[in-house]
Amino acid sequence: MTEKQRRSGDRPFAVLFICTGNICRSPTAEAVLKSLCLKVGIGLRIESAGLGHWHVGDPPDERAQRHARMRGYDLSAQRARQVSMRDFDEFDLILAMDRGHLRALKRMAPTTQHRARIRLFVRDCDMPDPYYGGAEGFERVLDLVEEHCRLLIEELRESLTGPTS
Repeated sequence: MTEKQRRSGDRPFAVLFICTGNICRSPTAEAVLKSLCLKVGIGLRIESAGLGHWHVGDPPDERAQRHARMRGYDLSAQRARQVSMRDFDEFDLILAMDRGHLRALKRMAPTTQHRARIRLFVRDCDMPDPYYGGAEGFERVLDLVEEHCRLLIEELRESLTGPTS
């Protein structure tokens, strides 16, 4: 897909969140961004994936689902998948949850143009992994995801439609 096609609206702008196994952080970010985009009327393609294959086909971690549900987000229909080479062509923005994911994705990316679409979700900071912790870790991830999804929406709104007055 060319940059002209992306800008011309031939398809929705596509965002992919990446974490380790696609069962905690990235599915949470996917659900939150989808929910917020619905509320503000922005049509994006939003998905998530993991670097590893360990959880492919599994639903998100039950703790992630429970904490998200308490805030009104439903992760239950999501199933973990592993990032593929095709994702580098299909997604306009690939957001890594931590620096390790960022390095791995940049190594995987087939071209410089593809690498330019990859960045940290939380700029200059790693999203903490709640997997080995308690409830407070999942709440902290939700706090960060909500905050940074709102910032992402504003950034995308401006880049896709121009500055708002």
